[in-house]
Amino acid sequence: MVYRGRFTEQIVPEALDSISVSFLVEDLAIRRGGAGANIAFNLGCLGLAPVLVGAVGADFAEYGQWLSEHGVDVSAVHVSETKHTARFLCTTDSDSNQIASFYPGAMSESRDIELKPIVDRFGGTDLVLIGPNDPEAMLRHTQECRDLGYPFAADPSQQLAGLEGDQIAELVEGAAYLFTNTYERSLLERKTGWGDEDVVQRVGVSVMTRGAKGVTVQRPGEPSISVTPPQELQKADPTGVGDAFRAGFLAGVEWGVSDERAAQLGCMLATLVIESVGTQEHQYQPETFLQRFSEAYGPDSAAEVADHLRA
Repeated sequence: MVYRGRFTEQIVPEALDSISVSFLVEDLAIRRGGAGANIAFNLGCLGLAPVLVGAVGADFAEYGQWLSEHGVDVSAVHVSETKHTARFLCTTDSDSNQIASFYPGAMSESRDIELKPIVDRFGGTDLVLIGPNDPEAMLRHTQECRDLGYPFAADPSQQLAGLEGDQIAELVEGAAYLFTNTYERSLLERKTGWGDEDVVQRVGVSVMTRGAKGVTVQRPGEPSISVTPPQELQKADPTGVGDAFRAGFLAGVEWGVSDERAAQLGCMLATLVIESVGTQEHQYQPETFLQRFSEAYGPDSAAEVADHLRA
């Protein structure tokens, strides 16, 4: 939502102990989102067959149809009988100040989801990505992956702020992949007491996004790999860029390409997202993607992924 005035003109500092304000918003945009759904959507666009697992409300039907149309299997999504789908509400004023609220809603019921019946129904899993969710659900699903031998990727994201160090350690230890940005990595290290090398030694691959500087990929005992993003045509909205990167990187993992090539795929997909407003509003066209990928990383790099992108 967009408020054409200024919040500061409507809020009286001397009366903050009893605040009641209302803003007339002239623009309302409803956009699809959610970290897991964003990642699954982008994987589907790249031709993979992701299975989305989570808890939603009965209001999810239209969104679920959209995801299904873009290659996402939503049959494992739990539908709450009492709560609405989680949502983020944000009002921005003319000074770009924001007042926001987050309603977790049905997300809390994710803790009741068992992974094994889902994995069995699909005949196994290549990787379980455990993204930001209800903390109890994240911990449960991580432990279930350990107990049953499912390879998993840890992507705690914004939930790091509310987790204790021992909980973070439980989410990260033994992950095949760890995804963070630079701030999240710093927070993770501070809360766990780990250093950079401690983190790297505890996971298979550490992937740290660095905004406009790109991404750094580290494996234990190997030199780190750095990849810079392609030049964007415009900067419209950074929301969902990290999710798009993860999808591109994981597509590369599924296709068996190198860490460097996977990171390049992630950066290219993230660039498409930053060029549009919204997390699932970008237009993915294989030939255009491949052309821009070739321009950014060279024809040899593009040749390695061309068949997958055109499939």
